[in-house]
Amino acid sequence: MNRIAPHTLAPPTAPAVPAVEVLSAEKTYPNGTQALLPVDLSIAEGEFVTLLGPSGCGKSTLLKMVAGMLEPSDGRLLVWRRPVAQIQSCPHKLSFVFQSPTLMPWASVQTNVRLPLDLAGVPRKEADARVMESLALVGLEKFAGALPRALSGGMQMRVSIARGLVTQPDLLLMDEPFGALDEITRHKLDADLLELWRKKKLTVIFVTHSIHEAVFLSSRVVMMAARPGRVVEQFQIDEPYPRSADFMVTPEFAKYAKRLQDSLLRASSSDEAYAR
Repeated sequence: MNRIAPHTLAPPTAPAVPAVEVLSAEKTYPNGTQALLPVDLSIAEGEFVTLLGPSGCGKSTLLKMVAGMLEPSDGRLLVWRRPVAQIQSCPHKLSFVFQSPTLMPWASVQTNVRLPLDLAGVPRKEADARVMESLALVGLEKFAGALPRALSGGMQMRVSIARGLVTQPDLLLMDEPFGALDEITRHKLDADLLELWRKKKLTVIFVTHSIHEAVFLSSRVVMMAARPGRVVEQFQIDEPYPRSADFMVTPEFAKYAKRLQDSLLRASSSDEAYAR
């Protein structure tokens, strides 16, 4: 298996707590389609892990299984050593950011972000304070009263991220959230996301089709292949944080991108690529 050398900066004195454990979890739909072969994957607390692979490899399926939105056909998924179904009783929280902002068009930014707290019965005064804190984190505190149609696509995505942060999660699941944005906006949100990850000490699982985005963001990249979906390779991105745009023009960045590109080509080809 093609791997990059393990991270060597400031090794922990004790093993990190696993935030997510995928234990031989697989998914077969009622029509017989096998979306995922058994997957075994452990994600430590504080990691930024990206799922990368061709279309149809099960990235989003796996992410939704971690979130408890899909049940595995077999195997188990644990979040902080508890079954995903018991996450509501766990002191740790998770949030899911979808591919599109999925905002209520008739409601203000503040109301959209407050929605999870309203559903949870959080008192309005506390909820409003947390909404403003979340909007400040994404630089939108001045737009609390605006309607979504008054915002750009990138700003709408920031609102969606703020809504994900308002519950004060420990685990943030993101399903290709920046894929529909232009490159400049996408790079800016990638940098902002890394700052939020470090500032809030989050564990992040991020789905993308972009090799460059995966290298820039991740502490580890998990490569998946299709027909049926499965994990085939994993790569440590052994570069320190914080990372700026300058990192993307370094020889080190090019090296990681080339290895991921080669792996993605194998993942997109036949099964025989992994038999050799």
